[in-house]
Amino acid sequence: MTGLPLLLVAHGSRSDAADAVIRSLAEAVAARGPQVEICYVDVRGPKVVDAVIGLQDRGHDGAVVVPAFLAAGYHVRTDLPAQLAEAGADPARFAVTRSMGPDPLLAAAALDRLRTAGYRDGDAVVLAAAGSSDPSAVAQVHASAGMLARRVGRPVPVGFAATGSPSVAELVTRLHDAGEQRVAVASWLLAPGVFQTRLLGSGADVVADPLGVHDDVVAAVLKRYAAGAAAVLAA
Repeated sequence: MTGLPLLLVAHGSRSDAADAVIRSLAEAVAARGPQVEICYVDVRGPKVVDAVIGLQDRGHDGAVVVPAFLAAGYHVRTDLPAQLAEAGADPARFAVTRSMGPDPLLAAAALDRLRTAGYRDGDAVVLAAAGSSDPSAVAQVHASAGMLARRVGRPVPVGFAATGSPSVAELVTRLHDAGEQRVAVASWLLAPGVFQTRLLGSGADVVADPLGVHDDVVAAVLKRYAAGAAAVLAA
């Protein structure tokens, strides 16, 4: 490892269970080497500005900033850079990596969660994401569905728990009406909360847990960290 701290940036949630997942993920990543600091773009603190200033006050002139998001929507593309700029972070020294998804590692984690929940080969699969008003983020979710489709050997449509259509429940109903005997929902969420609760009420035969602190999720964060650290050291 390079010695650069890893700033893990999450959305923030009022759910203590969701926050516990972020903290456990940070601990699992830190156990593999890098110093990990957590901050949030919304809802909870510390905010990004406070975390960056705190690092600088402790003598760190750089860090690898990893967005703990499964696609790069508004918070990753607009909110995070603005908060880093507000903190006076040098972009060459505070390298922002790609969001965690899309990544084949996350698709592998999603399939493992499906199997644990009771997925059987041949079941119809829906990838369930929160949703976004950013077309590029939606496209990334569909790319992630394509990665999962290659693993399950059949198309994987995308349903949304909040923003966008079709909703997960609508898609599950559509697949059942089309003759699918069993429909399994792969949760494209990092942590539990209101969106995961909606998936449980979607009418699916199988609903996987969120990706959470899966070994492949940890590996995806470390992969982003390695790329960001290389960029900082090359600057």
